[in-house]
Amino acid sequence: MKKSNIRLIRMPEVLSKTGFKKSWIYLLISNDSFPKPIKMGARAIAFVEAEIDQWVEDRINESRINNS
Repeated sequence: MKKSNIRLIRMPEVLSKTGFKKSWIYLLISNDSFPKPIKMGARAIAFVEAEIDQWVEDRINESRINNS
């Protein structure tokens, strides 16, 4: 089995990385505008850190292009 460096992060870290509130994150998810969470258990979710980082980077790039 191939070893990978995938890191899962919980909602508090996602909120810190994005600066958004939890309700806004869930709205973005429901609109397919944010990376989908991974179900970790009956009441627990996590996100792939690389997907969140890429999403933030994409927002920065869009902002730079649109403001040029």
